[in-house]
Amino acid sequence: MENKFKLTREQNVFVAKRNIVDYIWKSANLEGIGVTYPETQTIYDGGIVNGLTVDNIIAINNLKYAWQFILENDEIESDFNVLCHLHKLTCDKLVLDQNLGKLRTTPVNIGGTSWKPDFPIESQIKEELQDLLSQTEKTSTEIAIEVMLWVMRKQMFIDGNKRVAMLLANKIMIDNGCGIITIALENQKIFFEKLIKFYETGDNIDLKKWIYDTSIDGLKL
Repeated sequence: MENKFKLTREQNVFVAKRNIVDYIWKSANLEGIGVTYPETQTIYDGGIVNGLTVDNIIAINNLKYAWQFILENDEIESDFNVLCHLHKLTCDKLVLDQNLGKLRTTPVNIGGTSWKPDFPIESQIKEELQDLLSQTEKTSTEIAIEVMLWVMRKQMFIDGNKRVAMLLANKIMIDNGCGIITIALENQKIFFEKLIKFYETGDNIDLKKWIYDTSIDGLKL
């Protein structure tokens, strides 16, 4: 699985900043936040939007802050600490403070399937993440996609797992000049169908290829 884009980090940051509202809009909708692109732009710019819940507005702003963290911190490794920090940023004021950046201690249900993830164990999470990040035989793009899907399936946080997963994956993508992972609204139904299958089987091959083929944005030089 080759890198589709071969950018410098500076070029990749330029791409991200140019399209950041679009990425936030798509990510929000992936989490069931029914916000329009113009509404997302208004919230991003600090404006007032009527008709949205307070939580939805907070979620958009939190994604903004999380993206800013990614773009401004290239020297920080994409490790467990960053994963937990991204959860703090994306879920601030949306979950109880004691759950921010902490592995969940209660069971979770996933819509569309009876499959249930195991309780997360910190030592195991750290080891598995390090193993994924250390795959020297794979490209940064493939590693980023695998990390994203692994975080989604682990469901290690009480909420916001898909947002955190995509953010961490995109930090890996940007730091290595590989573009941006973003799932278009018209593809999200297919994505969820494939994601449920991945949850139930643990086999990421089909979904990984689909994301690679349909959901990587970048700049051809």
